[in-house]
Amino acid sequence: MPTVISDSSTLIHLAKIGRLNLLRKLFGRIVITPRVWIEVVEQGSSRAGATEVEVACADGWIEIIAPVDAMILPLLKRDLDEGEAEVIALAIECKADMVLLDEWEARRIAEVYNLVKTGIIGVLLRGKQEGYIGFLKSELDKLRGPGGFWIDEELYRRALTAAGEDGE
Repeated sequence: MPTVISDSSTLIHLAKIGRLNLLRKLFGRIVITPRVWIEVVEQGSSRAGATEVEVACADGWIEIIAPVDAMILPLLKRDLDEGEAEVIALAIECKADMVLLDEWEARRIAEVYNLVKTGIIGVLLRGKQEGYIGFLKSELDKLRGPGGFWIDEELYRRALTAAGEDGE
């Protein structure tokens, strides 16, 4: 089973559009850090994602693991918030197969460490390719609307083209 580590944004926004379980279908297990748990479940207790992530942890398909390397975390915190820094630090430590990140700076730093990364759009695209989603366009539209997730128009079009939905 691959080691996939997620930041808060992907969890929250997938929960907002009712697709958090897509992570379980695609990857089997997701790892989050203690800071991601705090951001999503404790600080976000009245928002989308809190209950869903708490239930997923209880069900055992989301697991909380803390990074232990005391050297890299302070370096990462110079440019990233605490959740993103923990996610990248843990991904480096455990040689994660993939990290789920949406914020530009976190993705840039993940590249510096040669981490394989994707974001919520990549997760939805893979869900479409593997047959878990009927139409990517409807999922992206939910993400942009009720999900409150900003998607650049060019990225939106490229994702639809990759899904074979550019002419629909």
